[in-house]
Amino acid sequence: MTAQKKVDLRSLDIADDRRQHLKALFPEVFNEGRIDFDQLKRVLGEWVEPGKERFGLNWPGKAECMKVIQAPSVATLKPCREESVNFDDTENLFIEGDNLEVLKLLQKSYFGQVKMIYIDPPYNTGNEFIYPDKFSETLDTYLEYTGQKDSEGRKFSTNTDTQGRYHSSWLSMMYPRLYLARNLLREDGVIFISIDDTEVGNLRNLTDEVFGEDNFIANLIWQKKYTRSNDAKWFSDNHDHILCYAKQKDIFGINQLPRNDEQLAAYKNPDRHPKGPWKATPLHAKSGSNTSPYIFINGTVWSPPPGTYRRFNDTSMKLMEDNNEIWFGDDGKQTPQRKSFLCDVKDGVTPTTLWLYQEVGHNHEASNELKELGMGGAFDNPKPTRLIQRMMQLSQSASKDDIILDFFAGSGTTAHAVIKANKEDNGKRKFITIQLPEKIDEKNEAYKAGFKSISHLSVERIRRAAMKIESAECNQLDLSGASNLDLGFKIFKLARSNFKVWEGDVERIQNLEKQLSLHVDHISASSTPEDILYELLLKSGFSLTTKVEKLTLASKEVFSIEEGALLICLDKNLTQAVIDAIADAGPVQVICLDEGFKGNDQLKTNAVQTFKSRAQAEESEIVFRTV
Repeated sequence: MTAQKKVDLRSLDIADDRRQHLKALFPEVFNEGRIDFDQLKRVLGEWVEPGKERFGLNWPGKAECMKVIQAPSVATLKPCREESVNFDDTENLFIEGDNLEVLKLLQKSYFGQVKMIYIDPPYNTGNEFIYPDKFSETLDTYLEYTGQKDSEGRKFSTNTDTQGRYHSSWLSMMYPRLYLARNLLREDGVIFISIDDTEVGNLRNLTDEVFGEDNFIANLIWQKKYTRSNDAKWFSDNHDHILCYAKQKDIFGINQLPRNDEQLAAYKNPDRHPKGPWKATPLHAKSGSNTSPYIFINGTVWSPPPGTYRRFNDTSMKLMEDNNEIWFGDDGKQTPQRKSFLCDVKDGVTPTTLWLYQEVGHNHEASNELKELGMGGAFDNPKPTRLIQRMMQLSQSASKDDIILDFFAGSGTTAHAVIKANKEDNGKRKFITIQLPEKIDEKNEAYKAGFKSISHLSVERIRRAAMKIESAECNQLDLSGASNLDLGFKIFKLARSNFKVWEGDVERIQNLEKQLSLHVDHISASSTPEDILYELLLKSGFSLTTKVEKLTLASKEVFSIEEGALLICLDKNLTQAVIDAIADAGPVQVICLDEGFKGNDQLKTNAVQTFKSRAQAEESEIVFRTV
């Protein structure tokens, strides 16, 4: 029954309305219902030193996190066509790189596009791989770590409890990544985060701040083990936490779970009622006010048991009795109960916060999944695909074409789960997974099997999972056009920008137009046209799976994006003929290399005029940019 609501006879509370809009945009600036104006200024780029202490989660380095978030990335994502599977047609992505930099690079192209995020971050138990928390070192450190830059000194390291800022370092690592990840969620999006008891308290406070405590959905308890550890000092650790937050709780809707065989078996139809199967349910309730008896037509006098109340009034009871919806047992003498019909209840059941291993799998099942792919022992404590599938099942859109993001990809379970779910229900979900190329210990079974990094292992797991799903007998991965199921994935790797002028400090980026005018030959000699193309797409707000078509106009190669909406010409020797041909194609945007004009200001001026004239003739607009 819908609760009655009174008409609000007051005029709009403008101040409260503005506060609610602000809260939707910046939940992190609200503290105990009040606006933290200093934090709001930091969010908007005006630095304010931390002042007096106030309620909330604080740690050394927290204020610096906003600088980390706001510092633009000077990196790019380079396509790796040869390592990818079905590069031109797939809508799945695997990105190798530091997830902080990658999340920054995805902001333009994927802002508000992701339906579900699942992450399994380091639990901060003292021996996992921890990312650096100083922005000035992030990209350089990453490039040094991956061998893209020669240097000594800086390195990624573990976060041990002997360090003075044990929890602080972990929080400083997580805060910027969660903040940037929230931007990528759709308004009806949701995030699930695995964690254990070590940091669950801090993580709960952190996510309350980033997502807003009003958007907390649940702390799910996952039974990760089915056996007891009798050698445990205190308790056998058999569970992990999974924190669930919505982007906007009032917009997000959770799906029901289908009834299992046991639940369906409870509904029977022994009296062949025309409404179909039913199960007997009590006529009393725990709360209420009516305790009066009711006399049925057969003479049975029923009263609610002591301490309970009638669930239905006399009118409702009479209606149920007239429709043969009261059950008195096989002998007609038992305590009367209501027939609750399967056709009248919701299509599914409400999920619980306790996720048992029988329903969603356990760590051992996850290890067996890797073993079935010939990768047994390659990863410690992996997550089972059924666990991720449960999350997708609860949060997915009816169209089942959502983008699923995992920026701590690990062994590649999320990508595997997406492909598996699509196979089972003909869905069109897409995955974006991000993984640092963390080196694998030489003593590890994975290293002995030829895997030198976690990202290498993750990619191979996705390949083998796709092969297994497509055909158990497939010995060679050739999946282009094999079925409607997308079993491919594009691989991109984090690297320095293809444009030399973008190297260095942030101030140079902010004066980019002037820098470009001073450095015409500013493209890295090692960059390919495809490298440059995808950097321009990414930084122009196009997704990395945008369809690209190669055209030949006036004997020059031109890339057509979104069926000609954007035309990109990377030729270094532009002519008036190709400018005319591009304009005739009727694009909305055009990008050319500055270098292509060879310092010919007249040709550039003519190009501007050509695009302007064609746009006026078509009563449209052509945005012309050079880089």
